[in-house]
Order: sequence, then C-alpha cells, then structure tokens
Amino acid sequence: QVQLTESGGGSVQAGGSLRLSCLASVVSRFRNSSYGWIRQAPGKGREGVASIEAVGSGTRYADSVKGRFTISKDSAKSTLYLQMNSLKPEDTAMYYCAARRGYGLALDPLLFDYWGQGTQVTVSS
Repeated sequence: QVQLTESGGGSVQAGGSLRLSCLASVVSRFRNSSYGWIRQAPGKGREGVASIEAVGSGTRYADSVKGRFTISKDSAKSTLYLQMNSLKPEDTAMYYCAARRGYGLALDPLLFDYWGQGTQVTVSS
C-alpha cells in the first residue's frame, strides 16, 4: 500500500508560479512503476498532466502544460514535485498525486492505482 500526501496548493494570479509536493509513504523500487500528477477542474473529468518513472528519470507531459510544468522527485526524501510556472486560469483545479504499478509513463488517470487526497490550485486572471 502506498500513501500519498500532497501540499503546496493555493491561490495565485495568472503568470505566477506554485510548487506542489507529494510525500510518499513508500518509494517504489520497481522499475515498472511511476508517479504522476492528475488534476480535476470543476465540472470536468480528471486529466493527467505529468508522470515520472519511479526508477530512472523519464518524464511525460500533457500538451496543455508542456513547457510550463516540470515534474521531479527526490527519492531520498520520498517526495514528488510539480513546479508550475506561467500559470493560467484554466490551470485551476484540484491536483492529485498518484502512483501506478505498470510499464510505461501513463497520463490516463484510470491507470493509476494509488491516490492522494488532493490540493487545490486556483489561478485568477
């Protein structure tokens, strides 16, 4: 079982930056697993924005955030990060940290096995 706890959400004006953190109770040592950030805007479905290999440095991003968001991890601290720059009002959502066991870097929320409680990000224009 993996427990994930997010922090770092808040309110910011368009063009600003935020960094989300996710503390994982267990950092997977299996090569075929990964972590990701998933978001859900009000009235919309969940959208995968970024994922990173649990072992290794491979990453993947949704087109909507490419060039603005950066996913990273500190395995020694069992912590996952999402640096969000040039934020837009359409980035407003609940952001979830998630983990999955399986090959490949996924963005499909249905492929993730473990979820945190989420942290709210609000971007005003």
